[in-house]
Order: sequence, then C-alpha cells, then structure tokens
Amino acid sequence: MGKRVDKTNVMRILDKKKITYNYYSYDSTKLNFIEVNNSLGQDLATVFKTLVTVGKSKEYYVFMVPMENELDLKKAAKVAGEKSLEMIPQKELLSVTGYIHGGCSPIGMKKQFRTFINSTAENFETIYFSGGRVGHQVQLQLSDLQKVIRVTLADITKNI
Repeated sequence: MGKRVDKTNVMRILDKKKITYNYYSYDSTKLNFIEVNNSLGQDLATVFKTLVTVGKSKEYYVFMVPMENELDLKKAAKVAGEKSLEMIPQKELLSVTGYIHGGCSPIGMKKQFRTFINSTAENFETIYFSGGRVGHQVQLQLSDLQKVIRVTLADITKNI
C-alpha cells in the first residue's frame, strides 16, 4: 500500500472540481527558489510565485509571476485599474489570504481576489505554483487553473 498524501486545501479543491494535477513536495528548509527548482527539475519560467498587493482603493489583488522575474508594480496597477499598488506587509498575509509567506497559493484564499498571471504562462503546456503550504507545489494546465479561479493574463513583469 502506498504512502498516504497529506492533502492541502488546494489539492482538495482541485480534487472536488475533478481537475487533473501533479503534486510535488520538497525540503521546505530550502527557501531559495533556485535550490527548490533544481531539486524538482523544473524550467524556472514555468514556476510561478503568488504575490498579494493592495491598491490605493484598499482593494487586494493577486499576481502570479515566474519565479525568476519581478512584479512590475506600475504595470500591475495599470491592469488592475489602480493609481498605484504596494505589496502587503508579510505580517498581514495570513489574515488577508489564510496563507503564510512561502505557501501562498491563488487557489483557496479566504476570499477570491482579482487575480492576474503573467502572459508567459500561456506559452507552456503546464505551470507550477504553490500547493498552499510551504514545501508543496502543484502542476497543472493554465486552462485548468482558469476553471478553478478567474485569472487574467497580462504583461506584469519588469523587463530585465
């Protein structure tokens, strides 16, 4: 008999919606995304981090950008229709989203905020993002993510 997987809320939501996904866990003491990526053997461009911002209007927004890129707050504000955005303080992340730093997923937040993903996501068969707990990732097709949450494609990264 196989080892029982300790399912995250993200996995339970995907299961309930009958979405096919792959699940990965890694040594959560490795907080450097390059170390994590190397241990999982993923193309860095396909691994997305989930960032939470707040606008001048006090509305929250979620942005998913490739791990190797930075969120461009000016581009992000423009697509969100805000004058400006700032990252929420780390100490507020749990109370706003229900997730802690390093385990924040766009799926399963306390409230579903407007969510944007960098347009490069459509270039890949599948993408990876947090499985809702530090040390956990899920892999699925962008179209399947869009079946679970409303996510808008946009150019939101800094040109490096």
